[in-house]
Amino acid sequence: MAWLMVVVAGILETGFAVCLKLSHGFTRLWPTVAFIAFALGSFGLLTLALKKLEVGPAYAVWTGIGAAGTAVYGMVFLGDLVSTLKIVSISLVIVGVIGLQLSGSAH
Repeated sequence: MAWLMVVVAGILETGFAVCLKLSHGFTRLWPTVAFIAFALGSFGLLTLALKKLEVGPAYAVWTGIGAAGTAVYGMVFLGDLVSTLKIVSISLVIVGVIGLQLSGSAH
């Protein structure tokens, strides 16, 4: 259950990062409200998950999902540049997070 909370928290991190951009420096109401909701949800779930998980692997999964998810969202929906290097880099982030998780540090 704790790992499910980390995964959902990572997805919410993607949401708060995208809303942060869409808020245009907190000058647009609804993206700012969504940013706050996503951030509170993300940090709240991560906090609960860390009661049962080691901080290193959990934080790596959370940030990995957030970073990769935000980059992919930006390329698909926000017109961010798509390049081979960017795709390879996102893949390396995902592989690194999986490797850390498989290292046996979390039970």
